[in-house]
Amino acid sequence: MSDPQSAVDGSPSSGLMARWLPHIPIIVGLALIGIPTMARLAKEVWTLEIGAHGPIVLATGIWILWRAWPTSEPAPNGARSALSMAGFVASLGIYVFGRAYDFISLEALGVYGFGLAYLYGRFGLSEILKIWFPLFYLGFLLPLPGWVIDQGTAPLKQLVSYMATAIVEPFGVPIYREGVTLVVGPYQLLVEDACSGLNSMVGLVAISLFYIYLLRSASWKYSLFLAALLIPVAIVANALRIVILILLTYFFGDAVGQGFLHVTAGLFLFAVALLLMFGIDNLLSNFKFTKRRIAA
Repeated sequence: MSDPQSAVDGSPSSGLMARWLPHIPIIVGLALIGIPTMARLAKEVWTLEIGAHGPIVLATGIWILWRAWPTSEPAPNGARSALSMAGFVASLGIYVFGRAYDFISLEALGVYGFGLAYLYGRFGLSEILKIWFPLFYLGFLLPLPGWVIDQGTAPLKQLVSYMATAIVEPFGVPIYREGVTLVVGPYQLLVEDACSGLNSMVGLVAISLFYIYLLRSASWKYSLFLAALLIPVAIVANALRIVILILLTYFFGDAVGQGFLHVTAGLFLFAVALLLMFGIDNLLSNFKFTKRRIAA
């Protein structure tokens, strides 16, 4: 007769517990620093237009990572463990600095680096490279630093202001542009950072990359080409957004242009930009410039 205790020890649940038990302290530590950071992102970043894609990226990124999660674990390696520990220490330092001095970008980067260090220490570089896309995709959860936003929005605001003026002017709408200030009839409009295109661009890139990833038949060259189109699509979409706001303000007044319809125009144009990307993909697939041809 077999020993009941031996039977329990040899059960699949016992083997699974033995497999995960050494990693529980790291997983708990990641949860302790990650959950408060996610809560802060939800409160301070995801409620803004530039971070509105956050919940979508988090949900779809976890789903992709779950599907691509490595099933094999390389044997422990001393050098790998040392590099992983160095990654833990560096990431924790970045996290603490960002948390202490209220830099949400650094705080989120520390959590992200902590997770990467854990995956490297557990699976090794070769296994991480196999799941590079979900790890890269989850990186869109990291909010852009303020200086990046400032440097990126300035030229984009100038560009979309010029494009919007060029579109509206031929239709007889009295408009005058000075930098990013638009004078439309009796109204004066200022093209702010939210209308520059950078906010929509980040979300468009993230969601479109998810769409491209799901295209199993797409080659990496085709995917790269489609991703490159995201920048002009985002710029054109935001120029059209400003055109809508100009027309709303000129014909219905400043209260309408800056009120509820101002937010609605942003959401509408974001949806239009996504549909435009999907349409471009379907159009290209029907011509010679197809995924198969590019892959050849």
